[in-house]
Amino acid sequence: MKPKICIITGSTLGGAEYVAEHIADVLEQQDYVVRLEHGPSFEDVINEQCWLVVTSTHGAGELPDNIKPLFEKLAFHSEPLSYLRFAVIGLGNSDYDTFCYAVDQVEKLLSSKDALQVCDSLRMDILHISDPEETAEEWLPQFINKL
Repeated sequence: MKPKICIITGSTLGGAEYVAEHIADVLEQQDYVVRLEHGPSFEDVINEQCWLVVTSTHGAGELPDNIKPLFEKLAFHSEPLSYLRFAVIGLGNSDYDTFCYAVDQVEKLLSSKDALQVCDSLRMDILHISDPEETAEEWLPQFINKL
């Protein structure tokens, strides 16, 4: 049986949401049960066992406003998340020295809570990638083959 995948998006201008929606469609075509959450609350997703976080980096290397509350609450969550497996897709602009820093924040926080990162994160540079949805789809087997 294939695991349920909770896709969590952090987006300011919508790019991460487009990628997440495309990945959700691809996974559903492969008979995965997918739950797509744009900027969920802590309570919405804390009991999910598999997260795919799709996020852009905002401002000076910050998480987008729509997922910042989730990760702020996670930072103070004292229970280990050893049941949680995760991966991250990031969108960023390499003109900034904080390129895909939101990905680093997600990885560090979840790992510090004993969650298991199942594969290397995808860091997409919007200056050099013309089709982020296709790039994410090409990366996807690295994630699902380790679930």
